[in-house]
Amino acid sequence: MSAARWPSRLWIVRHGQSAGNVARDAADAAGAERIVLGGRDVDVPLSEQGEEQARGLGRWFAHEAVRPAVMLVSPYVRAQQTAGLFRAQGGCDAAVPLCLDERLREKEFGILDGLTGAGVRAIHPEQAEFRRLLGKFYHRPPGGESWCDVVFRLRSLIDTVALHHAGKDVMIVAHQVVVLCLRYVIENLTEAEILAIDKAGDVANCSVTEYVFDAAARGDGGMTLVRYNAVEAIEASAAPVTAAPDVMAAPRG
Repeated sequence: MSAARWPSRLWIVRHGQSAGNVARDAADAAGAERIVLGGRDVDVPLSEQGEEQARGLGRWFAHEAVRPAVMLVSPYVRAQQTAGLFRAQGGCDAAVPLCLDERLREKEFGILDGLTGAGVRAIHPEQAEFRRLLGKFYHRPPGGESWCDVVFRLRSLIDTVALHHAGKDVMIVAHQVVVLCLRYVIENLTEAEILAIDKAGDVANCSVTEYVFDAAARGDGGMTLVRYNAVEAIEASAAPVTAAPDVMAAPRG
């Protein structure tokens, strides 16, 4: 990708804490096999804490010298709510549209959807073994996706950003695996490198990962990481900092 095709600045934000995150934590604490949460994962809303996190992030950006001119958002309700509350608090101009892009959706879990780690081991022990053998980057549960599959669609997304939003200040609001896989693509990381980043800690709800264009990067211009998983805005707003563990089950991201 040539220098002229990169955004000027790119923020990648994980959505606020969701009702699914809360339900999963409760299921794990109870040793349950399934997460008690009705409806589709795509329709899971933010929790009250998640709403306050999104507002806090918006209030923080309202006082920043540079704000997003483009908002690209996962179609999942929790991501749309995060972006909407962010905009309502002045995080970006009120006229900036929230552009939904299905390529930013959560990683699909297929037959493992709605199961806790204990549930996967009890109900689909063969999938737990496949994941152990293949590793989380390449393991694809039946009907679901691997991290590698998510990377494929995000490469296409980056091409779209390059085509339509070069030189602009762009924010992406999506999910934990999307944040990590975008780092993999933008920084040209290896499987081992991105899994080491993942292992070091979960991506916090409403945390900010930021890149700026650097004309000298990689020799012909590229994006340089400024901060990863930053939660200053949430801490400043007095909203609780939360993060969901990266497990095989959903809803989680």
